[in-house]
Amino acid sequence: MASLPGGTFRMGSEEFYPEERPVRHIAVGPFAIDRHPVTVAEFRRFVAESGYVTVAERAPDPALYPDADPDLLVPGSLVFRRPPGPVGLDDVRAWWRYEPGACWSAPEGPGSSVRGRHRHPVTQVAFEDAAAYADWAGKDLPTEAEWEYAAQGGLDGARFAWGDEATVRGRMVANWWQGRFPWENTRADGYEGTSPVGTFPPNGFGLYDVCGNVWEWTKDALEAPRGNGAPVRPCCAAEKPTSGPPEIERRVIKGGSHLCAPNYCLRFRPAARQFETVDTSTGHIGFRCVVRDGVSPQARRRGTLPAAG
Repeated sequence: MASLPGGTFRMGSEEFYPEERPVRHIAVGPFAIDRHPVTVAEFRRFVAESGYVTVAERAPDPALYPDADPDLLVPGSLVFRRPPGPVGLDDVRAWWRYEPGACWSAPEGPGSSVRGRHRHPVTQVAFEDAAAYADWAGKDLPTEAEWEYAAQGGLDGARFAWGDEATVRGRMVANWWQGRFPWENTRADGYEGTSPVGTFPPNGFGLYDVCGNVWEWTKDALEAPRGNGAPVRPCCAAEKPTSGPPEIERRVIKGGSHLCAPNYCLRFRPAARQFETVDTSTGHIGFRCVVRDGVSPQARRRGTLPAAG
């Protein structure tokens, strides 16, 4: 973990999406934060030691989804499927599919596995799963303010975690979508999906993958709209298609993912934010943890994998 002193910083952005406004000065106290998103190997250890069963591995309760297709009320999760050609960008169902059997250990559904991806961020984890891991590790999930302060890496007000341009002297420094989303990915960054943690340079606080690779859960619930109150444009993020009741709680996710493309979702930035229902897990949402009062003995015992690169 990286120990950060805390302080006051400018949170939000006036340049991009309404939900990021207004820019305001926010103070955060000192805390320590994981240098990289929780990996498949780390999550596997948690499952092995605790016997935990993720939300995607449990059948949804029909009482919570009275209008849902019964065929979808089976364990599973959302999987990105790249269409063969251009599609309209107004319906995320063109590239998201609820896949029975998809879960953290089979991210693309039955027949897939995480073999060879032990250092990739764990995905297909709902908010409850991330919170359960954090509790097991003697840690917590970050608030949105803590996450954004950490992601800026000391570059208060910069567009990205590394400066104001999407690349650094033409070099890719994060895992995001190059090409025309959602059907053309040129893989200029070297990856079609997630990348091993630490593949790209860290930010000024020594944190890896704060922008791109995977969105990350925070503990903050959705509050009243910011800015002009305009609806948040659907992003590369997507809701569980069986989600029926609008009262299902939403939490803030941060950082963007490998599915963020400038032609559709320029959200691989510290100020960017989306709101995900807590029952949703996808192939592009993960998390990292924080400790606010010093690293606990439990967390020291369990440890984390050192960041690569």
